[in-house]
Amino acid sequence: MLKFIYRYTFLYITLIAIFILQRIGFVCCYYSSSFGDVSFGEILSAMYAGLSLDASMSGYLAVLPMLLGAVRLGVKNKSVEIVEKVYYGIVAFIISLVTVLDIALYSYWGFRLDMTPLFYFFSSPSSAMASATIGETILSLAIFAILTFSVWKFLTVITSKFTVTQLTGGVKRKIGAAAIVLLMCGLLFLSIRGGVTVSTMNLSRAYFSQNQKLNHVAINPQFSLMYSATHQSNFKEQYRFLDEKEASTVFTGMQDKTFELNDSLLNMQRPDIYLIIAESFSSQIMPSLGGEDIAIRLDSIANEGVLFTNFYANSFRTDRAIPAILSGFPSQPNTSIMKYVEKAEHLPSLPKTLKANGYDVSYYYGGDINFTNMLAYLVSQGFEHIVKDKDFTVSERKSKWGAHDDVLFGRVFDELKQYSGTTPQFRVIQTSSSHEPFEVPYKKKLKVKYPDQENRANAFAYADSCIGDFVDKLKASGKWNNSLVIITPDHYGAYPKSLDNVLERHRIPLVLAGGALQKTGVKISTVGCQTDIVATVLSALGISSDDFKYSKNIFSHTSPHFAFFTEPEYMGIVKDSAYIVYNLDASRIDGKSGDDTDILEKQAKAYLQTVYNDLEDL
Repeated sequence: MLKFIYRYTFLYITLIAIFILQRIGFVCCYYSSSFGDVSFGEILSAMYAGLSLDASMSGYLAVLPMLLGAVRLGVKNKSVEIVEKVYYGIVAFIISLVTVLDIALYSYWGFRLDMTPLFYFFSSPSSAMASATIGETILSLAIFAILTFSVWKFLTVITSKFTVTQLTGGVKRKIGAAAIVLLMCGLLFLSIRGGVTVSTMNLSRAYFSQNQKLNHVAINPQFSLMYSATHQSNFKEQYRFLDEKEASTVFTGMQDKTFELNDSLLNMQRPDIYLIIAESFSSQIMPSLGGEDIAIRLDSIANEGVLFTNFYANSFRTDRAIPAILSGFPSQPNTSIMKYVEKAEHLPSLPKTLKANGYDVSYYYGGDINFTNMLAYLVSQGFEHIVKDKDFTVSERKSKWGAHDDVLFGRVFDELKQYSGTTPQFRVIQTSSSHEPFEVPYKKKLKVKYPDQENRANAFAYADSCIGDFVDKLKASGKWNNSLVIITPDHYGAYPKSLDNVLERHRIPLVLAGGALQKTGVKISTVGCQTDIVATVLSALGISSDDFKYSKNIFSHTSPHFAFFTEPEYMGIVKDSAYIVYNLDASRIDGKSGDDTDILEKQAKAYLQTVYNDLEDL
């Protein structure tokens, strides 16, 4: 019986040791880029803070071997030992795969591994891998193979030192052995649960510092992935902050008050509308918003049209952003509504509403339209004409994402020249060239604040030039006077690469241009976010936006004006004179300003809670 105790105690300790080594490897890989400015003592504190998650994950992985060991106490069967070795192989495979993916993806995503990257991979592997080089892929596979074998060998050697055999003896001995097995299982359950407190084990256990990077060190990526995977359903059980009645009352006060016709924005009733969704643009690349001289064409267009100076991205990835922009439905921190086709198809949308009011609607994207179930969403929202990567020739698809932006805009304009219909047009153009790996057919001499990111900035300058060329062609074609051009990023920016200020990285431009505008050269300081685009546009057209409960007309004088955003770890809410950034994993406010932050916290909680209620009910 002692060998049983030793075998599975050492197994449990070994698993914890593997996770500690994994954490050390993570720090070593990102030491120069992320952890060079932290002390050795802070790193040790992060290691300690992560032990509870390591212990919990080790408990999960040790349960089955311990139960198999209990079987071996009762019966003499060598197949049980074989099953246990196979299980260690599976565990080694999973630990190694998660370790490699976590380290490889952290530089791209900025958070420890969860279900988000896997959703992108399984929806379109080629697009998900577009940012990775061949060298990185080969190196990752080699490290994965070495790690898998090493972890499997380590686990099997440790446990083989204590061979469990069939228990002999009388009834008392067997009862005592059963009691020991139950006790050890109970201890494993406590480590899995995180003790006997009211709350069970969750990611907040790893949050000990105001330095978010140290909290990332503390997170166990296997636990993070498992936790994320188990929170992809039962949405009405997630993010329960307030009593439902109170949450409903608070949220009602945050909605658009009444339908208000905005008759001052446009000089015509039904202009052609071009919505350009610019990949990863941000205020950091626009001089008019205090940024660098990178997106100078967009800056010029904004100065001639309408520029919203306090506008915020609702999310951090395209699949969250598209429903926010087109359906006015807020993003979710731990999932994406695009993942649930049957739910997404029940959303209202701008194209669906415009189509019902006489518009011809089309969508243009140079990449894989199946990525993140985008095609299913677009079709369900009324788009019948959808241009995608496969609609371009092989010679035109020179980007890892498909067709470069100049080719994409060229296709849009060619079809505009051929369009013979009399109905107004709604054209959505989604760019992709300003996305990793930032390889574009363009080279411009830039004076940038971050010289090591000049290649990244150059990609944005290229995408910006493509937008500018398209606007120039519209003006020269005679279509400009009948056009409303809306330009907004899909999500928060990718330049600069690292922007630790959560609020600032969500700040983006919203630009309106075109001859259909009543006023030009205007800057609007009213706070808004991407979910507000639908109500603002529909109001300008004299069309009701009542179906869009989360969207607000930015020009309305009676509506509450604020921006709400989420990403995997945070949610934030911004008003004219105050804001908060709330850490969802740590259940705390990480950033705030203003006098009414307590009210903002309650509003943010009520808002997200309502989103998840609707996500369940759709």
